[in-house]
Amino acid sequence: MSHASAAPAPLVLERMSRFQWTAIAICVLLNMLDGFDVMVMAFTAPHVSTEWALSGKVLGLMLSAGLVGMALGSFLLAPLADRWGRRPMIMCCLVILTVGMALSALAANAWQLAALRVFTGIGIGGMLAGVGVITAEYANAKWRSTAVALQATGYPIGATAGGVLAAWMLEHFSWHSVFLIGAGASLLCIPLVLKCLPESLDFLVAKRPPDALPRLNALLARMQMPALQALPPAPVREGRRQGYAALFVGDLRRVSVLIALAFFLHMFAFYFVLSWTPKLLVSAGVSAQQGITGGVLLNLGGIVGGSLFGWLATRWALSRLTAVSLVLAMLGMLVFAGFNTTLGIAFPVAFVIGAALFASMAGLYAAAPVVFAADVRTTGLGWAIGVGRVGAILSPLTVGLLVDAGWQPSALYVLCALPLALAAWACLALRIGVGQTRR
Repeated sequence: MSHASAAPAPLVLERMSRFQWTAIAICVLLNMLDGFDVMVMAFTAPHVSTEWALSGKVLGLMLSAGLVGMALGSFLLAPLADRWGRRPMIMCCLVILTVGMALSALAANAWQLAALRVFTGIGIGGMLAGVGVITAEYANAKWRSTAVALQATGYPIGATAGGVLAAWMLEHFSWHSVFLIGAGASLLCIPLVLKCLPESLDFLVAKRPPDALPRLNALLARMQMPALQALPPAPVREGRRQGYAALFVGDLRRVSVLIALAFFLHMFAFYFVLSWTPKLLVSAGVSAQQGITGGVLLNLGGIVGGSLFGWLATRWALSRLTAVSLVLAMLGMLVFAGFNTTLGIAFPVAFVIGAALFASMAGLYAAAPVVFAADVRTTGLGWAIGVGRVGAILSPLTVGLLVDAGWQPSALYVLCALPLALAAWACLALRIGVGQTRR
């Protein structure tokens, strides 16, 4: 059978070239940038609050503003990536990030900064979906889950390195400088993406723009694969609906509900742990410095957990590995609830919780591109991330209300651990094996 007459088989990647690893490395770098941009408000919050004499309520709204923007970006921009291309959408989001971060440094009051955090978050949310899909599509079946796990690990690396840089900047300059650093980093990524980040192979096959074949062959040449005489047959999808309507046709309806449910429940627990752990540790009786140490251990655990997940993903079925990570995070949170003031136990458990939560996040990001067909892949990932961000927004607000109502830290950890069991069930129901993909 010739390449011209083959089904999508010619695009099944049997090996990993330097070009493919370079594309994945750029996606990791972009996720590191997202990690810094997401956390920049948390880094600067004490200084902003002091300068503008903000109440806790207003500061809380500012901290949530970026998450609102990320949800909007995932919902609104991800479907456009399936229409226009993953690479153009990533470029658009980088421009939004650069402008949003630069203008944030010039904000004159809390409401201007909050609005700019929403705007910046839109760019982050849109870019996360595109980056995740390109990472998955340029990795072969053996390395796909590992590549996506490495890309997801970029987030805690960016957050941790950004925290160290922000601490130094805030010692020598004003809080505005931290936003300018973020704007400069985003700006530097634009020429890098233009030069080195390729368009999605599956997008060219599924959407078939006029110059699809020469662009596809140029990419295949850089991957040291033979050229095609004609485009492979376009994927056939039931209903041919566009946008989010396409996610709820036939078998995709069940998949779309399960992946969104898993993202929502995971993000609810994830953002509770990251947002509230330092404060709840202090409320339970430890020092402020010890509370910060607990927060740092969560992110350090995330770096280890994401990397370990990537190694295990080449050996274990993705559904099972993600479900095990979710259950481990749940058990860790239950143990932490009982020993949060016994630091000899609490600190190692915090590391394990961070590792398990970031590992399961890597698993979910790896699962979403696998379960959606090429022509709705970014829309599907955007849908899952967007629903997950709703959980991220609701979690700090819900816990804040419960804290005001007198709930103790141990009870809050138990409450927020339980949704992870349902998330694990949703992952198992997706039934994704080792190296499984969907073209």
